Amino acid sequence: MVDAHGFVDYEALLADRAGFDRYVELIENTSRSTDPSKFPDSDSALAFYINAYNALVFKGVLDRGPERTSVWSGLISGYFFFRRMKVKIDGQVTNLQAIEDVMIRESFADPRIHAALNCASVSCPRLPQTAFTAADLDTQLNVAMREFVNEIQNVRIDKSIRTVYLSRIFDWFEDDFLEFEERSGANVPSLLNYINRFRAQGQEIPGKYKVRYLDYDKGINHQRRD
Repeated sequence: MVDAHGFVDYEALLADRAGFDRYVELIENTSRSTDPSKFPDSDSALAFYINAYNALVFKGVLDRGPERTSVWSGLISGYFFFRRMKVKIDGQVTNLQAIEDVMIRESFADPRIHAALNCASVSCPRLPQTAFTAADLDTQLNVAMREFVNEIQNVRIDKSIRTVYLSRIFDWFEDDFLEFEERSGANVPSLLNYINRFRAQGQEIPGKYKVRYLDYDKGINHQRRD
């Protein structure tokens, strides 16, 4: 259902969603308090919540028909999809923003999750074709962030004006990246220091470059049908 570019065949999933719905039901009723054996460590929990968030975004898209333009449409961009739409996880009713901000960002404080969570939009990090797993989570998150910061649509350098153009994700969640840098001992934490941890060798961004932000394409990340 997910191609090599991270785009989703929502129509095919909508036509045959029995297996997907069983997975969503599992997400809705699995809890660390009621099923502690399924969450033996932090990686088990984080992998579960990343997969759950991405799956519940899928469900939201499918429940809308599926959505063919953008989940961000509406009077207040994204409000109805990410905050007002009710989802269930851990046996409780909540919303997608609460899962991201409270269950994931606050609980785990790992900014690599911003290269793993997918908001069903073109400018989101590429959706992987396989689920995140506890056993391989550290490697998978490193790969996801490395891929994200080495793609020109997310990090573009203009040497002629000593400027780097970054994905809006680095603007929206700047504090997450800077707090990680502080915890890692950086005297002067910066976004570029964090990004350079994952840039290809020889492609690091000079620390004195100006930072600007790219437009964020909020169009739905569906597979094109010719």
